[in-house]
Amino acid sequence: MHAYRTHTCAALRKSDAGSQVRLSGWVHRVRDHGGLLFIDLRDHYGLTQIVADPDSPAFAMAEKVRGEWVIRVDGTVKERTAETVNPNLATGEIEIFASAIEVLSKAEELPLPVFGEPDYPEDIRLRYRFLDLRRETMHANIMTRQRIIASMRRRMSEAGFNEFQTPILTASSPEGARDFLVPARLHPGKFYALPQAPQIYKQLLMVSGFDKYFQIAPCFRDEDPRADRFYGEFYQLDVEMSFVTQDDILGLMEPILRGVFEEFAGGKPVTPSFPRIPYDEAISKYGTDKPDLRNPIVMQDVSDHFRDSGFKVFANILASSAKNRVWAIPVLTGGSRAFCDRMNSWAQGQGQPGLGYIFWRLSELPAEAQSDANHPLSRMAASQRKWFSQTFEMNDESGIRYWRQDGSPEGVSQQPAGKLYWEAVGPVAKNIGVERAEAIRKQLNLGHNDACFFVAGDPKKFAAFAGAARDRIGEELGLIDKDRFELAWIVDFPFYEWNEEEKRLDFSHNPFSMPQGGLAALAGDDPLSIKAFQYDLVCNGSEIVSGGLRNHQPELMVKAFEKVGLSREDVIRDFGGLYRAFQYGAPPHGGMAAGIDRIVMLLCGARNLRDIALFPMNQQAADLLMGAPSEATARQLGELGIRVTARKE
Repeated sequence: MHAYRTHTCAALRKSDAGSQVRLSGWVHRVRDHGGLLFIDLRDHYGLTQIVADPDSPAFAMAEKVRGEWVIRVDGTVKERTAETVNPNLATGEIEIFASAIEVLSKAEELPLPVFGEPDYPEDIRLRYRFLDLRRETMHANIMTRQRIIASMRRRMSEAGFNEFQTPILTASSPEGARDFLVPARLHPGKFYALPQAPQIYKQLLMVSGFDKYFQIAPCFRDEDPRADRFYGEFYQLDVEMSFVTQDDILGLMEPILRGVFEEFAGGKPVTPSFPRIPYDEAISKYGTDKPDLRNPIVMQDVSDHFRDSGFKVFANILASSAKNRVWAIPVLTGGSRAFCDRMNSWAQGQGQPGLGYIFWRLSELPAEAQSDANHPLSRMAASQRKWFSQTFEMNDESGIRYWRQDGSPEGVSQQPAGKLYWEAVGPVAKNIGVERAEAIRKQLNLGHNDACFFVAGDPKKFAAFAGAARDRIGEELGLIDKDRFELAWIVDFPFYEWNEEEKRLDFSHNPFSMPQGGLAALAGDDPLSIKAFQYDLVCNGSEIVSGGLRNHQPELMVKAFEKVGLSREDVIRDFGGLYRAFQYGAPPHGGMAAGIDRIVMLLCGARNLRDIALFPMNQQAADLLMGAPSEATARQLGELGIRVTARKE
């Protein structure tokens, strides 16, 4: 018999009854049932129930063992009785009657529990990460991560890609984030850098003629940590291919990525065909280039309804600049003063002056409007009458019963349709008048108990807030279907953006992307109008892929960098390897990188990246388990020719 085990703790079944076996693992928990001791024994693979009765020679040792001790058990497999079968356990039809127990390793009192899933402080979990990883959810998440990566590798190989490993020690590259620098002992005073991404190397592979590359690549960036981004390092599915168009890349990678989601979604629906949304459209509809499409709210421009209106705040904003707009955030079922006031307070908490709103309710025309066909409310009710065509029961708190054209079960009126109208409520409605409020309602297709919020100004400045308001409303009203994965490509990103702080142009996204229109576009008068062959894939409000067609022509590369203030000499200095390679025949090429950590977090339903990684750092960029970062010894610093001085703030 093997020294430690004949089977794993997930292997035995009813067909093994009567067998003599040996298992080893951790004591998950011990239960005393009136003289019988039950031990749940756990290993990497699963759980098996061990039974020790007072007549067994193993009973005395079974009384001593405690949680997380490592033990070896010899015993006989027995079939459980029908009433004791555990259908939730793979080994739930059997148990092991122990004949011998040997303690292989004792455990001290635990600083955090392994059994169960209590929420524990981050510093304790990370300091004792080896215990945290024994917990069922953590263990399952890590194994799901491994299976997702294996699935990606298999799918990429089946699609004709080859996996290559690119260097970890490389040159510093100004790609937008801080580099991690590594002192070069053999070259005093010089430094290597850890790669922010394999971007340049994978492009060089295309110039070298390898055609289709991928890598599960570690990347290193000295950026502040947050919930969806590790400090220091992360992993991505890195991809590049030659002689391709943007449509080729999206068409090839979409089924691979969809397949990964479908495989690990646990039956949750996955978008069958990813829509392609231009960047400008994403901003105007959702306020962000990574929209959560599970949220049904779509914003619209309603500026024309406020020009020269009685609502002077918005009217003056529109009159002050041709760039200024008013956007509406339409909300079905949001029509209550309490909710609208709550959203207004939330906006003020975000540093905004407020969040204007209108909500609509079905009301009976006042007597003067019923008797006067020319009364504004009477005319409006007549224009609304086409909505009232079919009858349904209505049971909401208002008790009103009415008709509605679209066939939704909103209610049945006991009154003639001509006596009813949708009343616009709120300060904005009072100031713009009934006709303008009605025009907004018609544009947004709103009705009883529906609402609309408004933001105004320069969309470049308020779009992010509008997007945050859309997200907040969706969460508050429960409009978001959490049990699905909605994916979409965001395309046609701006090539450049204006850096207001430094009063200069910056690359909007990846500086190695191809501008749409090539050299002719770069020669134009307005660089901010140039679009890039750049695309992202977003899922449920998170960016999970970024990529683009590459700028493979050296002169075009130089012109693109000149727009942001870099000279030809700067380009040759900073990107000399790539620039030199492009002099010797570079194929048109492009690719992308998929964030493995974010994809795993989404598929595991985790709230934090910490819950899907083995040994992450904390929010202060410290490894509490290993004690990193730590001070270097004088000898180490001397070998490197480095002296530590106080940092100037």
